[in-house]
Amino acid sequence: MQELSFRTRLYRYFFFEWLFMDVNKGNIFERAAAWKHNQVQAQWLPTYMRRWLWCAAVFYGLGGVVELLLGEPAVSAIFYVPSALSVSVNAVIAAAWLGFKMLAEPH
Repeated sequence: MQELSFRTRLYRYFFFEWLFMDVNKGNIFERAAAWKHNQVQAQWLPTYMRRWLWCAAVFYGLGGVVELLLGEPAVSAIFYVPSALSVSVNAVIAAAWLGFKMLAEPH
């Protein structure tokens, strides 16, 4: 098996798209199998949510340090913006996770 590059590992650490299959391709049996596969893989979504939550907390903390201790409110935006974006990424992950848990199989 080929060793993954650091960039690939970093991407897979933060983004979960590679875990899932396209349910719009293939015949009805292949689509059903893809849906079942995706439902099983959804177990990893809370792990991704925790990773993004930690990123949000770390960036928010760094923004606070820069703003309060260093007195640079404009520079702190470099840290506050990724923190805010992490919240929206977590909302998308939560919606996907709930969708896989609650929605019926598409036809």
